[in-house]
Amino acid sequence: MTPLEWGIVVLALVGAFFGGVASVGIVRLPDVYTRTHAASKSDTLGAVLAIGAAALAIQTDLATIKAVFLLVFMFLTNPTAAHAVARAAQDQGIEPWTAGDEEGES
Repeated sequence: MTPLEWGIVVLALVGAFFGGVASVGIVRLPDVYTRTHAASKSDTLGAVLAIGAAALAIQTDLATIKAVFLLVFMFLTNPTAAHAVARAAQDQGIEPWTAGDEEGES
C-alpha cells in the first residue's frame, strides 16, 4: 500500500471511531445538553475525517473542491445547530442533569 492509501484508511477508521463515539454518547448520556455536546463535537469530527478520506480517495479536482465546501459547511452548521438545540431546551425550561438527579437519592 502507498502512503496515500494508508492515509485514507487511517482517516476513514478514525472518522468511523468518532462517529461511533457520537452514537454511544447520544444513546448513553442523560440529558439534552450532554447529548447535544456529544453529537456536535464527535459527530462533526468523525464526519470531517470521513469526508477527508473520501476526498483523498476520489482525487478528482471537482470532487475534492466539493468535499472542501462540504467540510466548511459542516464546520459552520453543526456547532450552530447544536447551539440552537441547547438554546431551545433552555428556553423550554429544561434543567441540566446534575449528580443529585440520580435515581435512588432523596
